[in-house]
Amino acid sequence: MIKIIYGLQFLFLVYAVAIFSSYLILALISYFEMRRYMTKNSFADYKMILSSPLAPSISLVAPAYNEGLTIIENVKSLMSIEYNNYDIIIVNDGSKDDSLEKMQQAFDLKKVDFLIDRTLPCNDIRAIYKSKNRAYRKLIVVDKVNGGKADALNAGINISNKELVACIDVDCIIQPDALLKMVKPYLEDRENTVAIGGVVRIANSCIVEEGRLIKVNLPESLLARFQVLEYMRSFLLGRMAWSRLNGLMLISGAFGLFKREVVLTVGGYDKSTVGEDMELVVRIRRKLIEMGRKAKVIYVPDPLCWTEAPSDRKILGRQRNRWMRGTIETLSRHRKICMNPKYGLLGVLSYPYWFMFELLAPWIELSGLLFFVYLTIAGFVNWGYTLTLLLFVYLFSIFISVLTLLFEEVSFYRYTRQRDFYKMLATACLEPVLFHPSVMYWAIRGTFDKWRGRKSWGEMSRTGFLKKAEAK
Repeated sequence: MIKIIYGLQFLFLVYAVAIFSSYLILALISYFEMRRYMTKNSFADYKMILSSPLAPSISLVAPAYNEGLTIIENVKSLMSIEYNNYDIIIVNDGSKDDSLEKMQQAFDLKKVDFLIDRTLPCNDIRAIYKSKNRAYRKLIVVDKVNGGKADALNAGINISNKELVACIDVDCIIQPDALLKMVKPYLEDRENTVAIGGVVRIANSCIVEEGRLIKVNLPESLLARFQVLEYMRSFLLGRMAWSRLNGLMLISGAFGLFKREVVLTVGGYDKSTVGEDMELVVRIRRKLIEMGRKAKVIYVPDPLCWTEAPSDRKILGRQRNRWMRGTIETLSRHRKICMNPKYGLLGVLSYPYWFMFELLAPWIELSGLLFFVYLTIAGFVNWGYTLTLLLFVYLFSIFISVLTLLFEEVSFYRYTRQRDFYKMLATACLEPVLFHPSVMYWAIRGTFDKWRGRKSWGEMSRTGFLKKAEAK
């Protein structure tokens, strides 16, 4: 029995060392990659892209379901983007609220005949609308039978005739220069670049007017601040490094740019998964490798997209539940690439990392907790050693979060008030004990729901963005 206990302790220790080491390595790679990006782009003239005839055409595809509260501001935000050759395709996915009616009234929409490429599977399209007002000539609104986000994205991609498609969440506020910065890596390697992801930031408590982000504020809600820290850590320390290694397996569904020809080649978004964003990226990389084509998936670290984070624990729980189910579905469907050298770094490093430290982490953490409870009851706990280890884990988690905050401070510096930095330091200290246990619980619950065959997204509600007048 003692040998088993010591064996389990050793395994938990090895896992802890592995995950801590991976965080440090990724942070180091991210640091050098961030320096390279900032140096390379500090003098970039993005206006040259704006006026260049070589700039690719882009369709912004945004599914909308019951987004009546913010839909008009969201569309105006997309219309204010600094880019010449682009259109906006809003896909009303069978909304039960007044989303379509609001758009019809605000943008003077009329039904039009439209030639539709039905390459990708999607539910029936009821009607397509365009505006009589030339100020809204870039806007196309699609009304279709509800089929979910993936189905709506496929419909929008079918309607697009542009070289690139930017798949976004309609509730996001896009920075005016977002497309210019996103398209630059594509222009640098047009042949091999198939997808580009951008940073997503939390817009709670930020001031928005006419679809534009007027002022960046740190969220007042502690729950939202936890998500701010989480997003920073994920994007600045995680995806920055994986982009450098060309091992990205995920581009946020909130804002991703894809080569349309490639998306059509691999069959578009999979309607049977709730993790359609991750699944598409992995399938693109897998299929192109199997076809003998090079595929670069690139990450742009500039804060280009701002979204309203869930401010209610129940809604946030549904979101994280869905994320875990999507991760399980993607890794299960593409398990062929795991530790397969045919798929290069994607198979021998990226997939194992996601499997060990994203999929299994909540379960290993729960197992460790239950093992500790057993040792306590059995009287095998060395409290001096245990408390020292717990303190180390707690301080390490704070260290990684503080490192993230420093990355933000020296790079983009979006939260300019000194008190905001101190608030985020306090948030970093509270996160391991107040937020992380909930994240672990939601992930485990998501795994159970996946085993039970749950496929729904769950209802997601929004409070809307803060207006300038409301902030006074």
